[in-house]
Amino acid sequence: MRANPILLQKKYARVVSLLVERAGLSYEQALDVFYHSVTYDLMRNGISDMHCMSDGYLVQDLLDEMHEASEKNNL
Repeated sequence: MRANPILLQKKYARVVSLLVERAGLSYEQALDVFYHSVTYDLMRNGISDMHCMSDGYLVQDLLDEMHEASEKNNL
């Protein structure tokens, strides 16, 4: 399912703002994390209706991705 592009852009902004708050990142860092994430790819491509998930759920998904990436880099 494809979301309305304007609503999707607003969703992205809310998710990035919440990621800044919860992860203590700068907006630049949060944007980098978001736009290079699997979560963003799923939302952008309309897969699994990820855009319908709550902002908090999506941020937790991003935090999990960040944690997995840092564990991978520490190996």
